[in-house]
Amino acid sequence: MTDHAHDLAALREATDRLLSATEKLDDAALAEASRLPGWSRGHVVAHLSLNADALVNVLQGRPMYADSETRDRDIERDAPRPQAEQLADLTASAARFVAAAAEPADWSRTVTLRNGVTDSASQIPFRRRAEVELHHVDLNAGYELEDLPDEFTAREIDFLAERFTGHPDVVSTGLADDTGRAWTTGGGAEGGAVSVRGNASELLGWLSGRRDGSALTVEGGALPALPPL
Repeated sequence: MTDHAHDLAALREATDRLLSATEKLDDAALAEASRLPGWSRGHVVAHLSLNADALVNVLQGRPMYADSETRDRDIERDAPRPQAEQLADLTASAARFVAAAAEPADWSRTVTLRNGVTDSASQIPFRRRAEVELHHVDLNAGYELEDLPDEFTAREIDFLAERFTGHPDVVSTGLADDTGRAWTTGGGAEGGAVSVRGNASELLGWLSGRRDGSALTVEGGALPALPPL
């Protein structure tokens, strides 16, 4: 069962790490490329600020974003801002999310995210944590997938494996890390079952589109091509 209070505490720690990293970036560093194609570090930070407020909307029953075009336009608008302005916005928006999540609420209720996706309200703190942790890696500022807390990595693999389960383009795939934890995903495409093994960081990197899977061991066929998230 999801423990949203635990996730909020873990989110605060992840946010503190992100804010400390962002504080060390000057204007020139923010303008440099991130690990996300076409995005500078400034794009990543702007997205994280906007995402915090978007998830406040979700918790309070409003549309997450006005529409995809507005979301993208707002990121482009905010990406070139000076570091001081970016850091202030990131700090303030994170605080707004924490405040909204602290309000009395029915955490078992269903909420709506982008593109009509629904989830339990109790999952929203973890979804925000995933944004913070993975985009911190995307900043390319010294925080790597291997630096992620192990508990987070395992849960995000759970989430992504479930997301691809039954996908019509992904064959049945068994996943295992080097500690013996196992997952299954795919199963909607024709073809024999594939086994993919490796350390948890590499599995997460492949599932999240942040690594190419070349460090993984594959048996039973080729490494499945995963659809974009």
